[in-house]
Amino acid sequence: MTFTEALFALMPMQALATALVQLTLIGWRDANPGGRWSQVGMVALALGLTLVSPAVGAHFGSVHGLRSVGVAAISVGLSALWWTLGLWLAPRPGRRVMMAAPLALALGHALLWQAPASAQTLADLVLGAQLAWLGVALTMPGRHHVLQGLNSRRWRLLGLAAVLPLLAALLCRATVTLLHDPAPWADLLLALAGQLALLLSLPMLLLAWRSQTEAELARLAQTDGLTGLIDRTAFAKRSVDLISMARRFDEPLALVVIELDDFATLQAERGPDFADRALALFASCVQAQMRLGDLAGRVAGEQFGVLMARCHTQGPAALDQRLRRCLSERTAAELGMSLSFSGGWARLRSGDRGLADLQRRAETALYEARRAGRGRLLAEPGLGD
Repeated sequence: MTFTEALFALMPMQALATALVQLTLIGWRDANPGGRWSQVGMVALALGLTLVSPAVGAHFGSVHGLRSVGVAAISVGLSALWWTLGLWLAPRPGRRVMMAAPLALALGHALLWQAPASAQTLADLVLGAQLAWLGVALTMPGRHHVLQGLNSRRWRLLGLAAVLPLLAALLCRATVTLLHDPAPWADLLLALAGQLALLLSLPMLLLAWRSQTEAELARLAQTDGLTGLIDRTAFAKRSVDLISMARRFDEPLALVVIELDDFATLQAERGPDFADRALALFASCVQAQMRLGDLAGRVAGEQFGVLMARCHTQGPAALDQRLRRCLSERTAAELGMSLSFSGGWARLRSGDRGLADLQRRAETALYEARRAGRGRLLAEPGLGD
């Protein structure tokens, strides 16, 4: 066995070792979806690299069908890793292409069984295209920094360091094969690039998983456990960006403060568990009816705030109508009784120092709505009903 063949023969064990280390450190049942898909990807790579390795070829002979299954498994592994990036960072375009690539590669490789060089070139080009799209996915912007992970730049750079040399080696071998100029150095270059990619893949995947776990913990630390909305502290912090954006572009912004009516009576008559169910249901309706781009949070015991960006005078009233309709439909079916809520809203003024001034006026309007008979939304003085 030559040095190049020995390098190729080691690759399946490296991929399998990476999957086993992930399974040991990350686990399967308690891992986030990205962690599970990364393990699936490494197992598929281990299987594929085993089937195309020189050791298997020497034992079973030159069986084209085994190589076709092997390159398809490698393609499945790359697609699974690409899917992992979509879960860890943000959904990436090209889902159908990446999911169809393994099947297309398997069929094309099998049909070229009488032309091994052409089959190898096809595999190199398809796998190279998948690697290129992995590289693109690593450089594309993700979700909000808290959701996409803390310090994601580190493992992204590791991923690029693994992907780019392997991509270059695959394209180099495909070019040499197309030129009908067999060169042992092209295989050696690919073997070395593959070794580098597998060596870097383990720390990259572990760093990425840790980053996502830390991000999830950070998100949970800012989330109210009962309602699933952000808590008062997080609401105040995130409101700074919305208020700054509204002032920068001179856009209207409104704060709506709402709370369930007679919540203390509900707790006394139905018990705290039932009251918690009602509060969670109310929060679910708020989250379902708020507009994309708005910010909703639990700002007090039974009080919620919705910060509405680019909101004109009719915006709070429209939210109020949608929310009352949703609450009426769901409470009858899920709680067996009806609930109502009162609300007040205020618009951002040029003299407001921040959320506190805006919230003070919105809460004043809320108290006026409660004194006026509950079950209604009132605006701060000067804005009308």
